[in-house]
Amino acid sequence: MEIKEIKKKTEKELHQLLMEFRDKLRELRFKDANKQLKNVREIRIVRTTISRVLTILNQKKTEVQPEEKIEKESEVK
Repeated sequence: MEIKEIKKKTEKELHQLLMEFRDKLRELRFKDANKQLKNVREIRIVRTTISRVLTILNQKKTEVQPEEKIEKESEVK
């Protein structure tokens, strides 16, 4: 999954996607341990996708937080 596709998703969709990819990674690791996995590189692909999703989620969090800070500062004044 490309980063462009991930950026278009909402936070709820990103959390769902993250959960799905973590489940898939767990399954791939079990298959690898039992020598049933033919394409070991797939583990790396899933791990990079998980990191991309987490990066986008963190970016979305930091975009929201500065606005909240400004609102809190204006309420104090």
